[in-house]
Amino acid sequence: MSPRRNRPKGAGFSGRNADDDGRSRYGGLQFTESWGGEQWCVRHVAGGSTEAKSYRCPGCDQVIPSGVPHVVAWPEHSGVDERRHWHKACWNAKDRRTTRVQRSRNAPKY
Repeated sequence: MSPRRNRPKGAGFSGRNADDDGRSRYGGLQFTESWGGEQWCVRHVAGGSTEAKSYRCPGCDQVIPSGVPHVVAWPEHSGVDERRHWHKACWNAKDRRTTRVQRSRNAPKY
């Protein structure tokens, strides 16, 4: 059963067009955001893909398994190769993160 509509669909309907809502051709909400002196295209991905792909988040260096909602971001004037998949929390905290040196578990911390 589909949900009931509470607003009339008459000639004077001034609702938003399907093209105006910021949704990309591939699903998910897409917008631009400035970060690090650049404009970034950001797309929220629901994660319900049937492909069994996993991605590595550049914010926390952990794997994003397939089926997990996440964010895809890339510089506005770059190609497809620059897209990066982030956890939503890592993307939101990108300004508060510092550059971290990746060490092995047994490496000294000095």
